Amino acid sequence: MDRLNLFAMAGAGVIEKPEVQPTDGDTKGEGWLVTVYNNDVNTYEEVMVILMVATHCSADEAYMEAWEIDHLGASVVHQADEDECRTVAEVIATIGIRVEVSQQP
Repeated sequence: MDRLNLFAMAGAGVIEKPEVQPTDGDTKGEGWLVTVYNNDVNTYEEVMVILMVATHCSADEAYMEAWEIDHLGASVVHQADEDECRTVAEVIATIGIRVEVSQQP
């Protein structure tokens, strides 16, 4: 049986793009990013723990971000308004790792 028939049998249909309500651009979760950069000092465990403390993410998400930092050189670990991103970055920086807060392009 081909994939198309399997999808039809499973009741798969067209997935509609959700309607997005316009905002004034000041919505929490938009506009600013926290990027963490790799170094040769901090361990996966240190990075994971500080990410969980700073961003309240799960251990799985913290591991994925630590992996990205290690293998890709950097990872965006948080997105929010400027004040929240600066607070998150300050917490992460306490372990001596390089952190950057930037506005989304």
